[in-house]
Amino acid sequence: MKAYDILLAHQVKPSVQRIAIMEYLMEHKTHPSAEEVYASLSEKMPTLSKTTVYNTLRLFAEHGAALMLTIDDKNVNFDADTSQHAHFLCKTCGKIYDFHTQVGLSKTKELRMEGHEIEETHVYYRGVCKDCLKDKMTN
Repeated sequence: MKAYDILLAHQVKPSVQRIAIMEYLMEHKTHPSAEEVYASLSEKMPTLSKTTVYNTLRLFAEHGAALMLTIDDKNVNFDADTSQHAHFLCKTCGKIYDFHTQVGLSKTKELRMEGHEIEETHVYYRGVCKDCLKDKMTN
């Protein structure tokens, strides 16, 4: 699905900047921060501001077009993959990986807990990624 169509499907009015930001999220599956998105797009779009990028990413999250990840205390990252999945943060290199598991995940629309309706679930794992573990073993 194209960025334009995703925005329309989530009731987000497409603009040149919004399409560019969504395309960046879709192409870069690194769970970028608003600063990373801005740094990458600002050369091609000189009128783009950090505030516009951050507000656009928040808008995407509010409309369900992207996930807002608050996996650590310092950063907010974004993910265009809105399917139900967990995330893994490497405490050594800081990279965030998609982690496909059903542990801790459920069909949130159907789950009701003590009378509350759960609309979303966030599962985060922290540890050391395989690349950092390999580096540690060779050093």
